[in-house]
Amino acid sequence: MPAKGNESRKLAQGDESRKLARGDESRKLAQGFEERLERLENLAEKLREGKIPLEEAIALFEEGMKLAKSLEKDLSRVERKVEILTRDPVEDGEAPSLALFPELSQDDQAPS
Repeated sequence: MPAKGNESRKLAQGDESRKLARGDESRKLAQGFEERLERLENLAEKLREGKIPLEEAIALFEEGMKLAKSLEKDLSRVERKVEILTRDPVEDGEAPSLALFPELSQDDQAPS
């Protein structure tokens, strides 16, 4: 019987570890978003100054477009999650489901 108790404890610890990991991933994603947004703002400022060679400006513009697209994608993903989670559940006590959008129920990886 003690083996089952240990097994239950291990399962509970595993669940807690997964919750902590998801929290860490959410913080990393948020931090990554903030860092990418700050980088985009810095790129825009450099381009507005106009004191850089054309080749460098083109490279910065290209990087900025990639960042803007990835940030927009992340914002759209979050908006969809919020829409789903703020809908009234069908029955009292029923949690909203992301089953219609499996890509939203998985922890998304930051774009490369």
